[in-house]
Amino acid sequence: MGNSKDEKGDWASLREKLEEEGNYPKVYLFKFIVPGDIRSIALLEAVFGEEAQVNMRMSKNGKYASFSVKELMLNTTSIIERYEKAMQVEGCMVL
Repeated sequence: MGNSKDEKGDWASLREKLEEEGNYPKVYLFKFIVPGDIRSIALLEAVFGEEAQVNMRMSKNGKYASFSVKELMLNTTSIIERYEKAMQVEGCMVL
């Protein structure tokens, strides 16, 4: 998917795509890469609820951690809010 933030710093293009898809509530798959330090990993994990299914893999050299997170989302706004919170983690990249 790439980083869906546009140059204005908002999520308009992703919001439009999600609104077209509809079908809420639905399980949504988030994918991120963060630096492999404990703080970054903990901050990203804290973005998601306890019910979220989080799968983390470290890179071979331990420099980065990739996350695949599945969570039941109730609407488009809740998805965008998760992305906004995740992007507050320094070095976080959306896939």
